[in-house]
Amino acid sequence: MAFLLLDTCALIFITMNEPEAGKVKSAMQQAYEAGEPVYVSPISAWEIGLLVSTGRLNLSLPPTRWFDNVMRKPGIALADLSTDVLIAASFLPEMPVRDPADRILVATAREYDFTLVTRDNKLLAYADRGHIQALAC
Repeated sequence: MAFLLLDTCALIFITMNEPEAGKVKSAMQQAYEAGEPVYVSPISAWEIGLLVSTGRLNLSLPPTRWFDNVMRKPGIALADLSTDVLIAASFLPEMPVRDPADRILVATAREYDFTLVTRDNKLLAYADRGHIQALAC
C-alpha cells in the first residue's frame, strides 16, 4: 500500500476514537511499524478552522492547538502543498467534486501517489474509477 493521506473527515473520525475506525487505525499502525509516515494536508487545518468557526465541529481545544497536537503524534507528517498540487487541483480528470479542499486532497494523493483515507462517498467512487487509491473509513 502507498503512503496514507488522511482526508479531513478521516482525521476527525480517527481522533474521536470512533470504534469503526479500526481498519484505518490498523493501516496506520502498520505504517508506523514500517517507519512510514501518515500524511495530513495543510488544507485540513483550514477545513478544521472553518468547521469550528461555523459551529459544525466542537473541539475541546482551540483549532490551532488541536491541529498542532495531532501533528505532534508519532508517525504523522505534514504533506507538501506545492503550487503544482494547487494547479493540478484545477485539472483533475472526471472530478465530480467542486469542494476546493477535496480537490486539493485528491491532487495531493495523485501527485505523491498517496492512498486517500476518507469517508466521502464521492471520493471513494472517484477512486473506484481508478483516478486515485483510497481506503474507506
